[in-house]
Amino acid sequence: QVQLVESGGGLVQDGGSLRLSCTVSGTFDNIEYMRWHRQAPGKQREFLVLMSRDGSTNYVDFVKGRFTISRDNANNTVYLQMNNLKLDDTAVYFCNGAVRHNGGVRTYWGQGTQVTVSS
Repeated sequence: QVQLVESGGGLVQDGGSLRLSCTVSGTFDNIEYMRWHRQAPGKQREFLVLMSRDGSTNYVDFVKGRFTISRDNANNTVYLQMNNLKLDDTAVYFCNGAVRHNGGVRTYWGQGTQVTVSS
């Protein structure tokens, strides 16, 4: 059973920073990609950034220059460094991963971590 567990959320002031973590555990062969999404109250979940197995990244425009994805392959952990946070960044942040095992690929979601930006 594969699990994704996020951490690092919390309350931060406008203009502040947070670093989120997402650790993949369980039995698998490879992580094909990892993504971060978020869902604000009353809104649909939205994509933020993807990191592929080869390390390439793809950011949505509104986080470029403020958010940075990175990873620790040894610990199967991906990070989201968020700088210059704004009130509109308040949301539950989710990681999503595509994991290869026994010749197949499945996607998994973490439980989410709350980020609240205050004025």
